[in-house]
Amino acid sequence: MSEILVGLISGFIFGLGLCLSGLADPSVVQSFLDISGAWNPALLFVMGAGLTVTLTGYRLVFGRGRPLWSPRFNLPTSTAIDAPLISGAVIFGVGWGLAGYCPGPALVSLAGGRMEVFVFVIAMVTGMIAVRWMRASPAALHGLRAELSVVKKTMRIPRRMEFSERTGWAHELWE
Repeated sequence: MSEILVGLISGFIFGLGLCLSGLADPSVVQSFLDISGAWNPALLFVMGAGLTVTLTGYRLVFGRGRPLWSPRFNLPTSTAIDAPLISGAVIFGVGWGLAGYCPGPALVSLAGGRMEVFVFVIAMVTGMIAVRWMRASPAALHGLRAELSVVKKTMRIPRRMEFSERTGWAHELWE
């Protein structure tokens, strides 16, 4: 029971921190990532403060020898920098830049009830399930690759897009 309570309190503090820091607002995140435009460095200070708290916390917690509510530390054992790690980091970064959400702020933002957040969270969870499914079943991954190759062969991709100022629409040029 105490583990659940600690988890709830930790999650509440984390969510509160995300809201207070602006990380739950996609426009703040996107303006931080827009270094060539109207760059907003506020999140740099948030990240610096988070790093300081984390480093201090790790020193204090590891100095105790063991966690308060667990018999041992559960730390990652892999140190490999491999294709799944890099591709996951790229997908995470692109998603964060395009949507302005990463998993924590997206879950916190669900409370706002905006449809875009629900769509993002559904897509995020679907992606997580798909990755677990593909890792568990190499045959599934092979089947997916075969399906994608068929789609790629049958798909027509326009050579370029042209924007019409008169209509305000983008037009595909197939040339």
